[in-house]
Order: sequence, then structure tokens, then C-alpha cells
Amino acid sequence: MVDTKQTKTVGEHYAAAELARRGWAPALTRDGLERTDILAVKTDGERRLIEVQVKAAMNTAWRHVNWPLGDKSQQPSASEHEYFVMVGALTETTVPPRFFVLPRAHVAAAAWITHQNWLTEPGIPIGKRNVPASRSRVHIRTFEQYEDRWDLLDIDESKCPVLLPTEYRTLALDPRVGLPEGHAWHSALPSC
Repeated sequence: MVDTKQTKTVGEHYAAAELARRGWAPALTRDGLERTDILAVKTDGERRLIEVQVKAAMNTAWRHVNWPLGDKSQQPSASEHEYFVMVGALTETTVPPRFFVLPRAHVAAAAWITHQNWLTEPGIPIGKRNVPASRSRVHIRTFEQYEDRWDLLDIDESKCPVLLPTEYRTLALDPRVGLPEGHAWHSALPSC
């Protein structure tokens, strides 16, 4: 059995190392700073400050990698500078980890849409699926277009391109699925 605390630590250190390689000065925060695992400042130019929450998942095969994204992950952004770095790593240590970089609003939308679509899928008997959104899990394929998109950290959340699967836009507009309460896209769903 994988030690989840150790998985979290591994993911945070991988993400911090990658940030440093890309001209950010990362600082791991203490446990207890809600929604932020790493504070980072861009060391060249404008000295941009970002908040990064890291989610790490370890598995034996890429096709099984997914991340639990509960209630806190689905909360609205508090600023234009909140991001997630999803770290996918295999238990096989010779295989390098994969990184998926997303603005918080994109993660919140993906977690909610994935869960609500599964929960209310047509043809499934009512009551058969009753797990709350706090138990949402998002598979690696949902975030594929965000892989190694470290450039998104230089863009305010509201200006970042939405790279979720195209069907997520339709699902966000579907009353059966929609978006989480308070999500920024309720007022204006991005066009791309």
C-alpha cells in the first residue's frame, strides 16, 4: 500500500524542482496553509507571484492514474494567480513523472463536471450512484492538453486557454451537470 503522505511529499518536491528549472523561486509552505503547497516568484522580469496546489498520484500504469479532487479543489479561485500542478508518477522509479499545469478554475470545473456527469449518467438507475462530489476523481486523460503547460503560470487565470476535452463545454451548459456553485464561468463560459 502506498503511503499517501509520502506521495504528497514526493509530488510537491517534483513540482518545486520543475518550477525552479523554469525560472521560479519556489518555497514549500507548511501544512495548514489551505490551498497552497508552494508559493513561487518568477525570478526574471515582473517578479510574478503564484500560489500552487500540488496533487500527486502514483500508480503502476499510466492508464490508472487519477487524482482525488474533493470539495476544496472545487472551490472558486481567490485570485488570478492560483494554479494546480498535477503530478502523475509511476511506482516504477525509472519512469519520469508527468506534470499537468492548470489554473484553479479549470480544475474545479473538471472535477465537478466529471463527477456530476458520472453521477447523473442517463440509463443508470436512480440511487445506484450516490457518492458526493467531495469524492470526485479525475483521470489523467481529462488533463492531457495541460501536460507540461508551465507557460500557463505566466498568464492570469481568466486569460488562460481552456484545454479541457471539448465535451466538457457542452456538459457545463447541461442542467444535468453544470458547474460548481460560485464558479467564475457561471457569468461567462470561456469560448475556447
